[in-house]
Amino acid sequence: MTSAPLSQKEIEERLAELPGWSLDGGKLTRTYRLGSHFAATGLVVHIARTQDELDHHADLTLGYDTVTLSTHTHSAGGAITGRDFELAGRVEELASAHGVR
Repeated sequence: MTSAPLSQKEIEERLAELPGWSLDGGKLTRTYRLGSHFAATGLVVHIARTQDELDHHADLTLGYDTVTLSTHTHSAGGAITGRDFELAGRVEELASAHGVR
C-alpha cells in the first residue's frame, strides 16, 4: 500500500465506504463502543497485532467500554494515505468480531 498523500476528494470517497469513520484534526478517526471493558481490551490487543502486521501504527485510546483509533501517516508528513484506510478496513473487520455496538 502506498504512502502517498490522498487528495481531499479521495479521502471523502473512501470515508463514504467506512461508516462511523471521520476526519478529525487531520487524522482518520473512529470510536467503537463494546459490551464491557474486557471486550474493549481484547479489541485493543487485536488492533495492536494488526498494526504490527501492517507496520503502521495508530493512536489507540482505551476507555471503560470504548476504543478510539486515530491514524495518519508520519512518513507522509502526517497526511492521510492508503495505509490509513487499509488499517481502518482491517480494524472494521476485527471490530465486528468483537461485538461492537
